[in-house]
Amino acid sequence: MAMATRTAPTLADIEAAKERLEGIARVTPVYSSETLGRLSGRPLWLKAENLQRTGSFKIRGAVNRVSTLGPEERAAGVVTASAGNHGQAVAWAAREAGVEATIFMPEDAPMAKIEATRSYGAEIVLAGSGYDGAQTAARERADAGATLIHAFEDDVVIAGQGTIGLELADQLPDLGVLVVPVGGGGLASGVAIALKARRPDVRIVGVQAASCAPLAGSTEIGFTIADGIAVKQPGELTSAILADLLDDVVTVTDDEIAQAIVLLLERVKLVVEGGGAASVAALLGGKVAGADTACALLSGGNIDASLLMEVARYGLTRGGRYLVVRTQVRDRPGALATLLTRLAEDHVNVHAVEHHREGMEIPLAVTEVELTLATRDHQHCEELLERMREWGYPSEHLR
Repeated sequence: MAMATRTAPTLADIEAAKERLEGIARVTPVYSSETLGRLSGRPLWLKAENLQRTGSFKIRGAVNRVSTLGPEERAAGVVTASAGNHGQAVAWAAREAGVEATIFMPEDAPMAKIEATRSYGAEIVLAGSGYDGAQTAARERADAGATLIHAFEDDVVIAGQGTIGLELADQLPDLGVLVVPVGGGGLASGVAIALKARRPDVRIVGVQAASCAPLAGSTEIGFTIADGIAVKQPGELTSAILADLLDDVVTVTDDEIAQAIVLLLERVKLVVEGGGAASVAALLGGKVAGADTACALLSGGNIDASLLMEVARYGLTRGGRYLVVRTQVRDRPGALATLLTRLAEDHVNVHAVEHHREGMEIPLAVTEVELTLATRDHQHCEELLERMREWGYPSEHLR
């Protein structure tokens, strides 16, 4: 059964959703971070929806929507399209309500999200190369009789997400600006309706990945590690709401998102996925004007373990925590050991060593060596390079 034309939820709808979610969705905490505050130049709080049931805010909208199904709709089952988080939430909510659920996910969806969704008892169908392809397939199934629970173009789902705004109004009385990740726009729409009604003085800034930012006016669509907000086009309903209530929309690059993920992991001890970390990336990158108290909404924490390792390595390298350097040593016994001993005496940890002899334009009886070194920061990298040159080793900083 396809979704009927809907209008924006009201504050009363969001308050009713809060009652339905009582005892089901967690009232997630807000954390302050001295480190992130110093780096962003303002007091900074984090709304930790990554600690929500199923790992993201999506449980709020899914439970609210499933709880409003009539007897015939429950019997026919539900269907949805999702890059991961919404699918997990619908699968969980449907299981708890005793309703069959079919989740259409993009063929390139993170394995962690696919397996988590399957673990909640839903039927998983991989379709299309992105969210939009999965949505087309889901609509076809809905036409056959199941109830489509749209990830964002649904007023009942939006009302569920809006309960975050009610919580923030109570949790942060001094809040000046809230930064919210925007994909399809359901989260930002619901939060904006609730927060603007309770606290009209608070500015709300949406953030999108630079390679997929239709709300920010971009027409180019590319890959992003923030798969949860990689939606080619927000819905008509959410676009109308956000055009009226958002104070600004900014974009962040994958580099900025990766560094935010690493900082959250290392300094705040929170695992946050790319879309969830986009709000922090915007504040750290100076994209949000002002110096008043800010809150970054961490929308989810369902990041694939392999991607997390890749992002951590990349982010640490970009932050000067790894130095990959190319140098040359005499091709004779003990020459490499001499260099490594000097580095050890300088309290430098060597992570990897690679020899390059064949196919290289290097002098006779010399071998090229590529070293991966653990460093403290960019300044330490430069000091090490200079020291190696002083020792007589030509040094090229690779990354």
